[in-house]
Amino acid sequence: MFQSPIVLRVKKRQKPLEDGVSRPVKVKFEDVRLYLVERKMGHSRRSFLTQLARSKGFIVEDVLSDTVTHVVSENSQALSLWTWLRGCDLKNLPSVHVLDISWFTDSMREGRPVAVETRHLVQDTVPVLPECSTPTPEVKVSQYACQRRTNTENYNTIFTDAFEVLALSYEFSEIEGQCQAFRRAASVLKSLPSAVRRLGEVQDLPCFGEHTIGIIEDILQYGHSFEVEKILSDERYQTMKLFTSVFGVGPKTAEKWYRSGLRSFSDILTEPDIHLNPMQQTGFLHYEDISRAVSKAEALALGNIIDEAVHAITPDALTTLTGGFRRGKEFGHDVDFIVTTPEPGREKSLLPDIIDRFKQDGILLYCDYQASTFDVSNLPSLRFEAMDHFAKCFLILRLKANKVEGGLNSAEEDDRGWRAVRVDLVSPPMDRYAFALLGWTGSRQFERDLRRFARIERRMLLDNHTLYDKTKNKLLAATTEKDIFAHLGLEYLEPWQRNA
Repeated sequence: MFQSPIVLRVKKRQKPLEDGVSRPVKVKFEDVRLYLVERKMGHSRRSFLTQLARSKGFIVEDVLSDTVTHVVSENSQALSLWTWLRGCDLKNLPSVHVLDISWFTDSMREGRPVAVETRHLVQDTVPVLPECSTPTPEVKVSQYACQRRTNTENYNTIFTDAFEVLALSYEFSEIEGQCQAFRRAASVLKSLPSAVRRLGEVQDLPCFGEHTIGIIEDILQYGHSFEVEKILSDERYQTMKLFTSVFGVGPKTAEKWYRSGLRSFSDILTEPDIHLNPMQQTGFLHYEDISRAVSKAEALALGNIIDEAVHAITPDALTTLTGGFRRGKEFGHDVDFIVTTPEPGREKSLLPDIIDRFKQDGILLYCDYQASTFDVSNLPSLRFEAMDHFAKCFLILRLKANKVEGGLNSAEEDDRGWRAVRVDLVSPPMDRYAFALLGWTGSRQFERDLRRFARIERRMLLDNHTLYDKTKNKLLAATTEKDIFAHLGLEYLEPWQRNA
């Protein structure tokens, strides 16, 4: 009851004085319009300096626009400040005075805008490239990764690495929307043919909102994101990331352990109330090996081992390396293969036979086999499932150094002559091979966007089993990936162009 009348009286006093710019006294310097850069200066100090300048008759704009004549910053690095200013797309930027706080201080002391001297200027340290005689045509970037070519070369890792930290943090907190927002934005950046150097280059791109643009703005100005640094120093994030790096440990289990007060592997392994399942036991046992990257040479060596085992069982079987290695990557966290045969129904018993062969050879360290539940009569599935219904197995194999060209990607002190490697095998029927190959090749974001494109733009349902046209109420056959792209009306992208 006491506060409300005061607020009303203040508003009634101030309202007649408002004329577009909030200032308590008469403007003395109509030709000078200041903008104080809040970053580094801070909100409170900026508010204080704004009131100080207005009290002396200066116009201080709250928003940076083409009416501003003097930009004043404090403690800003020249490169980051000019990068940010270029991203604001000011038409009059060449004529704007970009000044250090010293000019502002001198002007406040004199009670008038002092002459701009060289010592006041924040010099542009970035060379300006000459403009091309012919304008560069505008290239529209699709919101769908399946309409963008994305190879393994990423020119914007400084941004995509930051986005991945944020996405993972939201994933740990089960905030799916924000997680996907950052992964979609990262996917767009990975497809760009050059590095982003100013904010204006991303403002018209799809999948970028206020939050993602704000992170890029920070990185352009300061070389890092304060929000990302805060996450990286957060105990929960670091613990969740550590625990989920173990084979067989998902976010829910990691969260449960964290809430129990566990913070390290030794905490888990010495806690009597923790009962690890076989997958987690194996994950801890071989952690040093399977947490280390797998090289392309190791993936090819495993391909030879699997191919030899498969052909000893079924001579007409087909073995295909999928995942990141099929997309041209040099390293990965595991190795994925599709194994199938033209003989109808034989694919259902193929993996158990391969597993027995690995046992006989003494290279099987762990096996989680899942029998096929695929039934063509259940197609199409109206709800996408993360795992398909084909027979599959998640293995850890012993890979010997003498099988790998150039040797193992192992620690220097490791003289065992072998390492443990995670290997996933999936065995679809031959008539589902193209769909399984497309799905298991990835990347995850590419597949997500491909399904979204099919559903929204073509009114079709796509998964690892089939492609269904809802308008025609028809399952569409495909023997190759190109057939699937053609059904969707998409230009075919080679596997190495799908690194979204």
